[in-house]
Amino acid sequence: MGRSRNRPRGWAPSPEPLPVPVVDDHTHLESVLAVTAEAGTDAGDEPAPVTLDDHLDRAAAVGVPRMVQVGCDLDAVAWTDAVLRVDAGEPDAVAPVPLRRGRRALLGAVAIHPNEAVLHAGVHEVAADGLEPDPQPRHDVSLDDALARVAAVARANDRVRAVGETGLDFFRAGPRGRAVQREAFRAHVALAKELGLALQIHDRDAHDDVVDVLLRDGAPERTVFHCFSGGAALAEVCAREGWFASFAGPVGYPANADLRAALRVLPLDQVLVETDAPYLTPHPLRGRPNAPYLLPHTVRALAAERDLDLADLCTTLSTTTTRVYGAW
Repeated sequence: MGRSRNRPRGWAPSPEPLPVPVVDDHTHLESVLAVTAEAGTDAGDEPAPVTLDDHLDRAAAVGVPRMVQVGCDLDAVAWTDAVLRVDAGEPDAVAPVPLRRGRRALLGAVAIHPNEAVLHAGVHEVAADGLEPDPQPRHDVSLDDALARVAAVARANDRVRAVGETGLDFFRAGPRGRAVQREAFRAHVALAKELGLALQIHDRDAHDDVVDVLLRDGAPERTVFHCFSGGAALAEVCAREGWFASFAGPVGYPANADLRAALRVLPLDQVLVETDAPYLTPHPLRGRPNAPYLLPHTVRALAAERDLDLADLCTTLSTTTTRVYGAW
């Protein structure tokens, strides 16, 4: 325990750059900035990142010049919409944080997260996580109206290329909440198919039920299991159905042999990589905040597990990302 308490907690130094640029398939930059305001400056000789531009610059310097920004509550959906417009160079767009106009580093995904859907529906159960529900002012909006706002943003902003993250989280939902999550998930699946967008799935303790919804309703052509958390059995289903699996920091955690077994099952052209920043910091940096510039640690873990040349893997990951989200 003493060693854990004494580990560095601030920003980690930048890793060695990747030989070929790779896209961070899933990050929450509004939350990264919230963590940035609290984190220390333990980053070796580098200045600590402070602004969104700092984070984008640091990521680009290590071979992560582009990322998919995910807004999955009403506040984050509005934030994502505005930031994407400034990043794309729209002259009248106003970002909620300072950002150089026209960087063209970002695409977006928008949705109502399954745990958010439960609160919008007015369900306040204590679930398996044991936590009391914590509704916020945004949850005064009905679930139907919240879903309508997501749909409006997805239709109006051509930089939104995915619906997500949506899905099922049975760790944080009781029986009533699970029913709400399922219907919200189905609504997101339908929206992705209507608009021809990719689908990013949140799947926690609900593998069979997620697969059941996708098979019954018909999965969008480009369906991504964000932060893939299943084992070889779920990977075999994804391989058969042509669904993509996006791996985050946990694939490199020593205890996660099941994740690495899943990675070995999947065809390489169905594999993506992400940070899910500021969460799930890759090994060996757990306990520090996560951000897109740390993605190379996970890319190298994938290459090591599959015994692949790093540059070849980076090229394949980049090609697959373009297949899923298009070019930008």
